[in-house]
Amino acid sequence: MAAAPSYFDRKPPSSNRPGLSHLQQDPSSPLTPQRNFSSTFSSPSISYRNEEESFVFELGSRHLSAGIAGETRPRCTLSFGPEDSRRVGDYRRWLPEYKKVIRTQRESEWSQDYELWRMDLREVDLGLVEDKIERAVREAHIKYFLMDQKPRRLVLVLPSIMPHQLLSSVLSSIFLNFQFPSITLFSTPILHTIAAGCRSSLVVDIGWAETVLTAVYEYREVKQTRTTRATKSILLQMVRMLARQDEPAMKILAEGYYEALVQADFDVVEDVTARMAWCPKKKAEPGASNIQDRPTRVRKGRKKRMEPILEEDAVGDAENDVGTEAQNADSSQEQMDTEDPIIAIPSPFTPGKTLDVPFSYFALPVETALLADGKPTRQLDDHEQAVHLLMFKTLLGLPTDVRSLCMSRIIITGGGSNIPGLKTRLLDEVSALVEERGWGGVEGEAADKRRQRLKEISHNLQKREGVENWPKKESKASLEDSSRAELVPSAASLQEQIHDEITRKLERDRIKGSKPAVSAVIRGVESLGAWAGGSLLAGLKVKGVVDIERDAFLQHGLAGARKEADSSGTQHRQSVGPNIARGGIQERSGWTLGAWA
Repeated sequence: MAAAPSYFDRKPPSSNRPGLSHLQQDPSSPLTPQRNFSSTFSSPSISYRNEEESFVFELGSRHLSAGIAGETRPRCTLSFGPEDSRRVGDYRRWLPEYKKVIRTQRESEWSQDYELWRMDLREVDLGLVEDKIERAVREAHIKYFLMDQKPRRLVLVLPSIMPHQLLSSVLSSIFLNFQFPSITLFSTPILHTIAAGCRSSLVVDIGWAETVLTAVYEYREVKQTRTTRATKSILLQMVRMLARQDEPAMKILAEGYYEALVQADFDVVEDVTARMAWCPKKKAEPGASNIQDRPTRVRKGRKKRMEPILEEDAVGDAENDVGTEAQNADSSQEQMDTEDPIIAIPSPFTPGKTLDVPFSYFALPVETALLADGKPTRQLDDHEQAVHLLMFKTLLGLPTDVRSLCMSRIIITGGGSNIPGLKTRLLDEVSALVEERGWGGVEGEAADKRRQRLKEISHNLQKREGVENWPKKESKASLEDSSRAELVPSAASLQEQIHDEITRKLERDRIKGSKPAVSAVIRGVESLGAWAGGSLLAGLKVKGVVDIERDAFLQHGLAGARKEADSSGTQHRQSVGPNIARGGIQERSGWTLGAWA
């Protein structure tokens, strides 16, 4: 019996094994050649787009909005409150027996723990500011970006006016703790204008500590004004309004009125303001109240004033009067509940207690804080002007051509602009001021009397012209004089100009297909926000005016910036000489602070 063949005997020879030739491409099959794009002949969309990723940070006095360039909204918005600045492992606020201590503080110190900085640096710890910025940026990297720490470009959005010490602290905190090779600075009003799709605008930024009004013309800031009436003033007025509904809080407020003392929970007041604050429409008549349709509260036990009733009618109508009084009381109570409902809110003065406040009362803090309702204009200082009055004065101080564009592109933004009805009210107030005063800078009682006198004169002239335009019988002499006057040629300057048909045709062809620009009318424009404008610009290969390199800043600080009069970043043409090519572009040496200089 033959032995079974072994494994090696059954193994086929290598010449018969299937090779890897079937995996190779057939040279006869068509191949798609690789396309090499040249920078000289590439399309504009490729040459002007920056493919490398970059971050966009919007830094304010109370928050940090961070995200990646090219996206429509920031990935995170981090605040700088005391609860967000606790040590790692501090979970006291989640304990069942934890109670927040409400202290009596001055108005200037009440919100100090919730702010990153103040423009008055005498009481600001810049070292603490740097630590808070480092912690917020690191938290955004770890929790929301989820990306590696390779060097990327940073676009930083800041207010257009900042102290140099504060700006140096912000840049030092970012450059020393993170690997950003360069930081490009953009101002908030310019990015608001870009995000609105405009080139010129009036940006009304209702911020936390102040409201800043900036007139932007062709992407340049031409005028800026500011007032202390902002969101912080609304919160303080809300505390005073709520204190009137609570007797213990009212006593504390009355005792510390001259010292400006506040004893309220900041978080509760801010939450109530964000949820319940609103702004009514502008009053229609001079004698009417600013809060339209405010219902009259009917107190229990108070009777209505009635007409005198005759003795013979009183006996028969006694039972009917009782029934009608009850019906009227029920109907008035129902009307009060529907028109002005009572809102139960948590008390910011006593934890666990609620306050019953009519809904119409939540409009009073907004009118008092931003519009200076009930306070004459002559009693307002320059730093506390009403917002609508400051908008009118800012437009009044602009040149005519700039004003005609900015008044039609008013951008109302900031945290305080989210209050319902506020944007409409501000635009209506500005329109009323323009209609009442015109574009004259003179104001006062004498100016008002003069305007009234001019209106009366114009009205009388219109009446007189209407009477003179009645048809009259003309005599033969008057007809002969008119015919002779027609035969006499008038002066060339008084004759109607003859228009050239070719010029008219060229003008029609030039404006064909283009929409006419809106100007010389009060109009509001919505903006996507400063962060969206920065995200749009960061995706372009456009070098900003303020582009700070890491090595240059760490070596010299802000002292290394160039001091030049023209910091617009425009390219100047070189002079033509024997060894200089025509049309050459001179490279900028160093960097400049631009608007922050």
